[in-house]
Amino acid sequence: MNPAGLFGAFADPTRLRILSLLLDREEICVCDLCEVLGEIQPKVSRHLATLRRAGLVEVRREGKWKHYRAAPASSPLQRTLLRCVRTCLAGLDELAADRERLRALEPRPRCA
Repeated sequence: MNPAGLFGAFADPTRLRILSLLLDREEICVCDLCEVLGEIQPKVSRHLATLRRAGLVEVRREGKWKHYRAAPASSPLQRTLLRCVRTCLAGLDELAADRERLRALEPRPRCA
């Protein structure tokens, strides 16, 4: 991925929120992402498609649900940007609140 495309994937607040959540967990179902972000599934799926095209996330299908995880970094630039999301941006109130909402969802099975 060229740098412009990679920076474009990082340029949207919703995509940063998604990346932050995926870097905090091994895998997340799209239904959980929708609930945590307070967004409808088509919008979340469009953002996930952008992140997939940039090589930042991978997807696994299970029945009608898709489960997403952060992809391994494929370049030093990608590795640095992901590290920044995990560390530098992790303290932002909105990202911290998202992680707390995700933790609150964990005991409840939804994607079966």
